[in-house]
This record gives sequence, structure tokens and C-alpha cells, in this order.
Amino acid sequence: MAHGHHVHVPHEITEKHEHQPAEGAPDRPERGERMFELGAILLLSLTTLATAWSGYQAARWSGEQSQHYARASATRIKAQQQSTAAGQLRIDDLLYFNGWLDARRSGNEQLAAVYRRRFRPEFVPAFRAWIAQRPFSNPDAIAGPLYMPEYRLVQSERSEELDAQADELYLEGTQAKTNDDRYILSTLFFAAVLFFAGISLRLLWRPLRVGVLAAATALLLAGVIYVGTLPIA
Repeated sequence: MAHGHHVHVPHEITEKHEHQPAEGAPDRPERGERMFELGAILLLSLTTLATAWSGYQAARWSGEQSQHYARASATRIKAQQQSTAAGQLRIDDLLYFNGWLDARRSGNEQLAAVYRRRFRPEFVPAFRAWIAQRPFSNPDAIAGPLYMPEYRLVQSERSEELDAQADELYLEGTQAKTNDDRYILSTLFFAAVLFFAGISLRLLWRPLRVGVLAAATALLLAGVIYVGTLPIA
């Protein structure tokens, strides 16, 4: 008989139908999960770029430091060489002047003339200015030509200039070292961001995940602002 036959629907089909969400209904938990993951990935990507930039700048400033220190050392050596040369010339001027002075006191005009011809051209203006004071009769005269304002050693002046350059280079090297240290410090911010963003992907409790991502975002912003204040090599 027809009424004795029953159509049995497979259990899998009915179960699937019962658990299938209504058409058009949003899957809110899954969408929220994707948003959290996207935020964490974005933080990780931006932080990786910021860390790479800080490391690059730290390396550049470290190189600047080495170059400035090396140039300062080389310039200081040149300054010492010029200072040594100036000291040798001063000794020569003093010896020839003392020889002229002894010859004049002894009345040996010929020997005095010989010493005078051996004066360096740079020494002559100071000698003439000293003679113009009448030093043998003027008690207020300056003690000798080497103390006259006209007595100038080019090597001594050059030594002072090189010393000043070396000081400036050393200060620039010190500033480069400071910038290097500051960029390295900025990587601590970014390391913390990487840590918090990474563990947020493992957290299941949503409030805690939100707090961790917020802390990571704040640290990233602080690090970027700090790096923005630093000079670029």
C-alpha cells in the first residue's frame, strides 16, 4: 500500500540543515578574529620596517663616528708635526740672535753681520721692530725679538688651526656616537612591539588581546615619534 511507504531523509543532511546559519547572517566571532589578526600582522610589518630603519641608521652613525675619530687623530698628528717644526725654527732664531748679540757685545761687527745675514726672512720684521725700541738704552724695551708681536711662526699658527679642526672632528664623532646610541635605544621600543603583537595572536580572551594590541600600538607610536626626532645620517 502507498501509505505504508516512508521516505527517510539522511541524518547528515538534516543535521547540516539544522546547524547552517540563516542566509545573510554575519559570522561575527570569525570576523572579529580576522580583524585582530590583521591588526597584529600590520603591527608586526610596520615594526619590522621601523626596526630595520633604526638598525640602518645606527650602522651609518657608527661609521660616521669611526671616520670622524680617525680624521681627528690624523689631524692631531699633523698639528703636532707643525708644532714640532715651529719649535725647531724658534730654537734656530734664538741661536742666531744670541750669536749676533754676543758678537755685537764683543765688538766683532763682521761676525755680527754674518749672523744677521743668516736670520730667517720671517724673523727679520720682529728683529727690526725690536731694534726700533732702542733696547740697549731703553729699559722698558721688550726682552728680545722672539717676544715681539711681529714675531710670527706660520707653523705655529697652522698647528693651532689643525688642533681646532681636530677638536671639532672629535666633537662630531662624539655626537655621531650619541646618535648611534639613540637609534639603538629606539629598537627597544620596536622589540617590545614585536613581542606584544606576537603574543596577541596566541591569546583567546578578547579583552586581554585588545589590551595587548593597544599597548603594542602605543609603543610603536612612541618609537616612531622618538626616531622622528633623531638626525638622519
